[in-house]
Amino acid sequence: MSEPTGTFCLVLHSHLPWLAHHGRWPVGEEWLYQSWAHAYLPVLDVVERLAGEGYRALLTLGVTPVLAAQLDDPHCLRGMHDWLGGWLLRAHGAASRLPDLASHEHRAATAALDVFESRWRHGASPMLRRLADAGAVELLGGPATHPFAPLLLPEVRAFSLETGLADAALRLGSRPAGIWAPECGYAPGMEHGYAAAGVRRFLVDGPALRGDTALARPVGASDVLAFGRDLQVTYRVWSPRSGYPGGRDYRDFHTFDHPSGLKPARVTGRSVAPEDKRPYEPARAAAAVARDAADFVAVVRDRLLGLRERLGRPALTVAAFDTELFGHWWHEGPAWLEAVLRALPAAGVRVTTLRGAVDAGLVGEPVELPPSSWGSGKDWRVWAGEQVADLVALNEQVQKTLLGALAPEVARDPLRDALAQEALLALSSDWAFMVSKDSAAGYARDRAHGHAGRVEELAHLLAADRSPAAGHGLASWPPAPFGHVDARTL
Repeated sequence: MSEPTGTFCLVLHSHLPWLAHHGRWPVGEEWLYQSWAHAYLPVLDVVERLAGEGYRALLTLGVTPVLAAQLDDPHCLRGMHDWLGGWLLRAHGAASRLPDLASHEHRAATAALDVFESRWRHGASPMLRRLADAGAVELLGGPATHPFAPLLLPEVRAFSLETGLADAALRLGSRPAGIWAPECGYAPGMEHGYAAAGVRRFLVDGPALRGDTALARPVGASDVLAFGRDLQVTYRVWSPRSGYPGGRDYRDFHTFDHPSGLKPARVTGRSVAPEDKRPYEPARAAAAVARDAADFVAVVRDRLLGLRERLGRPALTVAAFDTELFGHWWHEGPAWLEAVLRALPAAGVRVTTLRGAVDAGLVGEPVELPPSSWGSGKDWRVWAGEQVADLVALNEQVQKTLLGALAPEVARDPLRDALAQEALLALSSDWAFMVSKDSAAGYARDRAHGHAGRVEELAHLLAADRSPAAGHGLASWPPAPFGHVDARTL
């Protein structure tokens, strides 16, 4: 077999904040079940199907600990089954008004129910472990509740990462050696914390490497490798201004048939009003998938040929996305993924994981990274800007209270463990992101202040030596994601 043109790594980042028991609509658990039904089910179905055909090292998949907890949780599994049944009923209810759409949705909901009942009954972890053990995917870990790590105190940052990696080991049977750093957030020196935790590779956005993403790069004097998103390739799919999902023949995410909640329209045009959009046509969408998959394969191949010519050696391109893009935001995304993963090897491109890229020797010279993220401006403004100054101050207080509530313990203290868990939930990066982007900002502020308030309440009762009252209050709180949080490790 001839030497491949170069190496392509697809990295998917699956993440939602802790939504269980925290409202249902329009965010809350509805957000979880929509993403589960339309992204997690079909994307993993694609991976399982290709793995069954003998494909290996298909992609690198991150599932954050806080999402993994929900995908394994009995309450969420029951809620998801109910949601899928509701989807089927909504399709039936629309049959008299929108017969073609209702038929399409009936088939999709029935297939999703079949996949869920046959392969997801015990949660996501058994399936993820099976795919990883078979070599179909590399699984990434991460900090427990997806905090923006550059803004954390070193002790809290290390605690969050250790809690998250320990959770992955419990669910998957092994401790991940790679992580998707939440929001691709980086501050100089964080690589030393990664090394201490056993992390050997992590993601940054392309500008953090000044666009030089053709090889993994050791960070500073460490042996921890940074992989950069190749924006020239990644933005072909989903950019701030363009990309395949906005194509006129794909299903429009924002247009609803309000009686059923189904999405009846195709994009039609970027400036077309919702009431003027044309009906969704699956055949047109399928043709667009084939066209855009072929275009992407050509883009990847040309990119790798150009990098090889410039470097004088085979190179790497990393395309990295939120998993939720594929199916939830972009209805046809899973079908596009399958087409691309089948076509790339036939075009002479090696498809592998981040670990596979390292094994292939695709590592360059050490680099010093600047403070960075993948957010607006590629800096920290989304999570540390003026619009979220109050949340930054709140998070600083939460960390101060958490550290102040610690006490030397021989045995675990469930009250301090609960306090630590609420602090981690308060520190989720999602709350600042949602406020900065004005996406359910009220919900986000309520969640941040709710968790922070429980931290303060419990710390006050512990300081006053009122453990019985603290335990009574704890019993009334909503369930939390992790049962293994051990505050002593702080």
